[in-house]
This record gives sequence, C-alpha cells and structure tokens, in this order.
Amino acid sequence: MQEQATAHGPGEGRVLDESEWRRRAEAHAARVDAATSAHRARRADGRRHPVEDFLFTYYSFGPAQLRRWHPGAGVGLRGADGSPHREWRFYRRVGDVVALDLEEFEAVRGGTVRFVRALLDATASRPGRFGCFGLHEWAMVYRQSPDDVRHADWPLRLGAAGTDAVVESHRIACSHFDAHRFFTPEAVPRNTLSPSRSRQVQDEQPGCLHAGMDLYKWAHKLVPLVPSELVLDCFELARDIRGLDMRAAPYDLRELGYEPLPIETAEGKVRYAAEQRGFAERGQRLRRRLLDVLDGVAVATDDGASAAAGPTGAVEAGRGAR
Repeated sequence: MQEQATAHGPGEGRVLDESEWRRRAEAHAARVDAATSAHRARRADGRRHPVEDFLFTYYSFGPAQLRRWHPGAGVGLRGADGSPHREWRFYRRVGDVVALDLEEFEAVRGGTVRFVRALLDATASRPGRFGCFGLHEWAMVYRQSPDDVRHADWPLRLGAAGTDAVVESHRIACSHFDAHRFFTPEAVPRNTLSPSRSRQVQDEQPGCLHAGMDLYKWAHKLVPLVPSELVLDCFELARDIRGLDMRAAPYDLRELGYEPLPIETAEGKVRYAAEQRGFAERGQRLRRRLLDVLDGVAVATDDGASAAAGPTGAVEAGRGAR
C-alpha cells in the first residue's frame, strides 16, 4: 500500500495516492459483485430466497450501498478532482485531498457511535453461551397456522405438530431482543430470558448467532467511518451465520441446497454448538476490529469519555421479517 504522510489536512496523517485508492475501490466492487450476484439476479426475476434475502430485507443496506468504497476514518485520498467522494456526505476536501470530516460525522452520528461502542465492548467482554440450539426460529412458528408461518412457501420438515413438540420439549434461552420480538405470542412465555431494547447492552453475548450477524448492521450504520473492507467482512460473516440459522430452523430447504441440521437430536445439538463456537470466534475478531475503529475516532476527536459513555438512545432495529 502506498501511503504518504502529511502534517495536516483531512487525511489526518495518512494519504493514499490515486492509483492505490482506485485499486482498492475496484477490488472491493469486484468482491461485492461476486457476493451479491445471485441476489441481484433473483431480484431482477422477482424470485425470493428465504435465506439470502434476509441480508437485504432485514438489514437496510442494499448491494449498491455495499459496493460503494470508503477508506474509513483518518485516510485521505489524493486526486480529489477524480474522486466521487468529494460529492458524498460526511466528506470534505482540502486542496487535492478528500477525506471523512470527523467533526461533521460526530455531530450527526455521535449518539450512534457511543451506543455501538458500548454494545460491542460489553458483548466482547462476556463469555459466549452455546446452549440455545437455534430454537428462536422454532419459537417464531410455534402454534401458527400454515398461512401465518413466516416462510410459508417452504414446508416444516417435522410438520406443525412435530415443530410444536420440539418447542415444548426444550428449554428456550434466547438473549437477543431482535430475535425474541418475532416469537409467537404463545412462545414468548416459554423463553427463560426476557430480553428488551433497554437492556440490549446488558444482555447481548458473543455466542448468540444474531449478535454475530448484527455486526454487519453496526458496521453499515457507521459508514463511512468504518472502512468498506471491514463492512464486507461483517457481511460475509452474517451470510455464513444465516446459513446455519436456517439449516437449524424447522424448514425443509434441501431444494435450495441447505441440508437440515436436526437440533432436536443429541448429535444435531453437538454439531450446532460446534459451528456456533466457530462463528463466535470470528465475530469476536470482527467486534475487536470495529472497536479499534471507534476507539481511534474517540482519540481523533478528543472525545474518548463520551464515546465510552454508553447508549444515548435506541438505535433502530432491522426493518424486515426474519
């Protein structure tokens, strides 16, 4: 990477030559295109996918937004005249260099930065719990009529009665509010925990699949502060976790290439927990990388105490159905 030091300007000490940042932007676009090609083709044809569409319906960040490359905080781009960033929100130009305007970003998104930092830091500090076995997806269809099932185009592999029996024979311990809020009314009292939006910072733990998927949400909500390569790393983790989430769900998705993981069996539970641990480890590494970005902003803005102070208000949840 060709970086040149500068004593002033929006790059705050790091400036990429135009050839380097264009190379990185093109590499990022190619990586996104490969990751989203199937979704874009289905969208053009009006086809739905119960697994992969989640990344674009629940999380409010489309392929075009994901494709747009941002260098992240503290990196200036030389060749401002040829840079699209000069027209984008939260960027400013000084001479031939364009970069993120941290002061403007902090003024507009400071509350989100503080909330996300507090949430990620608290989650990273806790041990993971690995005994939920993905029962949140079962609780979302518990005692529902066939017409009301969330992914009604796909059969329940144990049928409605068999699905209900799995819920009734297991201890449900869902710690994630944005999964728990989709439980059917009959399933809500079966959860041994009571997650809430106001307790999100206190409740989230790194073993939770949905806390791992939500790293993508927090990363894209902090664009352009977070470099695009890190946002895409979080997207790929969310995509991989979603696969496990739906293989362990009550649906039969073998037609789509998802072999069921039968969490209702002892063998299935062992396999689920093993995969869950692997995703938790990946999530912790990404969580630390996001925290490094936010800690750097706290230093750059001389606002470390504020950034660590915790949530100042609710951050909107994902908008679509799980």
